[in-house]
Amino acid sequence: MKRALLFLTIFLCFNSLRAQDPHFSQFFASPLTLNPAFTGLFSGDYRISGNYRSQWRSISTPFVTGTAAIDFGILKNVISYTDIWGVGLMAMYDRSGGGALTSTYLSASTAYHKGLDPEGNHTIAIGLQGTLVQKRIDNTKLQFENQMDNNGYNPLIPSNETLVNPKISYFDPNIGILYNGLIGESSNIYLGASYYHITQPVESFMDQTQNRLSYRWTIHGGGSVPVNGKDRFHTSVLYMKQSTASEFTFGGAYGFTLSEVEENNPTVLFLGSWYRLKDAVIPYVGMQFKGFQVGMTYDTNVSSLRPASNARGGLEISLIYIHTRNENNKYKTLCPRF
Repeated sequence: MKRALLFLTIFLCFNSLRAQDPHFSQFFASPLTLNPAFTGLFSGDYRISGNYRSQWRSISTPFVTGTAAIDFGILKNVISYTDIWGVGLMAMYDRSGGGALTSTYLSASTAYHKGLDPEGNHTIAIGLQGTLVQKRIDNTKLQFENQMDNNGYNPLIPSNETLVNPKISYFDPNIGILYNGLIGESSNIYLGASYYHITQPVESFMDQTQNRLSYRWTIHGGGSVPVNGKDRFHTSVLYMKQSTASEFTFGGAYGFTLSEVEENNPTVLFLGSWYRLKDAVIPYVGMQFKGFQVGMTYDTNVSSLRPASNARGGLEISLIYIHTRNENNKYKTLCPRF
């Protein structure tokens, strides 16, 4: 009964919101889904990132989302020393409704980071992103009211429902802006905003041309400060709104430096937590080593769904690898990590 109530609630929420974008609790570890202006903003030659999220596994078939992305700087010997021109590619996969709905996204993004001072310690960036979206409905995994009998759902009863478009595709442009700056000698701050689904493309499996994808806008920021000379404290905050749904998440992580064998690439243990308002407490543990940063969170549900979910939410894992050749790394200003 608890499971039925939970999924009924989720179903009603999604109906009222039409469609809501996949999102990550570790939003800071998925830069190209957060803001296209993050493209190319890192100290290194190229960045490879990936994310995996599994939600509501304790209830039934989980909602699963995954990404893989790469971004890098171009024309480094042509543009100003204080500027960065980044380009990136990203693929995202999302499966929900017990596998009934599968969505795939292929994105290309670019951002130009303009130095605001002679050293390039402060930059402002504009980012653009274009996404090809494809969504598929598997009618065999849907259950309809007329398939219910006295014993509940009966798959032998025909649904008599036909989807006009079981597969839909469309192009989706996005835009973002981002400021990144060095405060003092070793502190960092950033602030950004992004706007997704600029053209509000039509999204319907039933040829309903008035059913448009709601735009999503995001404001986010964060920073880091040194502690005791070698450790650092990182913090970040996110506010996101799409149609009638909104999300406010904030938190931070303390980075314990375990080894400083490599001055510019120490081994660091991160411990922290984020909180998504009225929804979940999100403890975080991570590790940075040899160009890698691995993070894991688990959403502990504290919303009204807690009795049905037993406080269980979503497991999430992130991985970022930044390849650096020190002799060619022209951009050494502190960049956002969280």
